[in-house]
Amino acid sequence: MQQPLQPVADGHVYVSLEQLMLFEHRARGLSFLARQPVSSVLAGTRASRLRGRGLSFDELRHYSPGDDLRHLDWRASLRFGKPFIRTFTEERDRPTLLLVDQRMSMFFGSRMNLKSVTAAEVAALAAWIAFQAGDRVGGMVFDDQRIETVRPLRSRSRVEALCSAIVRFNQALNATRPEEAEGVIFDRVLRHCLNNAAHDHLICIISDFADITEQTLPLLRELRAHNDVLALQVFDPLATALPERGNVTVTQGELQIDLNVEQRNVNRPLGAFLTGRLDDVATLMKRSQIPLMMFNTGEDTVAQLRQALGRGQVPRQAGVRP
Repeated sequence: MQQPLQPVADGHVYVSLEQLMLFEHRARGLSFLARQPVSSVLAGTRASRLRGRGLSFDELRHYSPGDDLRHLDWRASLRFGKPFIRTFTEERDRPTLLLVDQRMSMFFGSRMNLKSVTAAEVAALAAWIAFQAGDRVGGMVFDDQRIETVRPLRSRSRVEALCSAIVRFNQALNATRPEEAEGVIFDRVLRHCLNNAAHDHLICIISDFADITEQTLPLLRELRAHNDVLALQVFDPLATALPERGNVTVTQGELQIDLNVEQRNVNRPLGAFLTGRLDDVATLMKRSQIPLMMFNTGEDTVAQLRQALGRGQVPRQAGVRP
């Protein structure tokens, strides 16, 4: 019996652990904290911006001239007949959970990367950003059937464990594997996340957001009620601009169809369908009050994240590969 071919981790169709670990250097200077450059997606006074780390109660002490009166503890002051102030310290870290989509819908690409590869790169960057900020890092990697959970911990080995899970799921994708018809795994991942992230987490959802249901919106709102949630949508360039001529080959792994995009009865409905999916996700995130970052598989992932966070382009460091 012929053995199945092992995937070749070329960085465009499949990723390698070495590739994801090298993003540690390219994540330097980036942050998901609440204070952002003016040009950042996370900046401004919108209700959807990230709140950042929380505050923990430190002590109750006597009022001193110059203290912020907003922190006056009226109950303690009335009880003892003297003004008391509640002091707080910023939490030193917070758990970061990365929900990484490696379903069959992600095993597609028309330029540079497959969506599954760009999602893996975004996840690795987000993991290193959180680790370098002193936060605990964990996540959930999922395909059409399985969910693998990596518990948050502040250690380089935990980032490596998460990246290893992403690589395993990524290299398990292949064109002959059929997409599951169930179509509810995404909502199941959100429910699983709710059970593991009660409050004060940073949750990054890295996906193409396929198979949205009526339950997705309330689940996202419930997640955001007590956590910071960030949507990082991966899309293919065909979703925004179909070629004007030639054929587009569409396949779900077993059946293959060639579509002539020069024909109006093909170009218009196909373009409307692809663009409409992007609009649906944008509307969903707006209603959920969740910040949305978009990643084009035909462009450099790091450059796109830097631009989204208002950091622009920076010279590549010598000896560091993308």
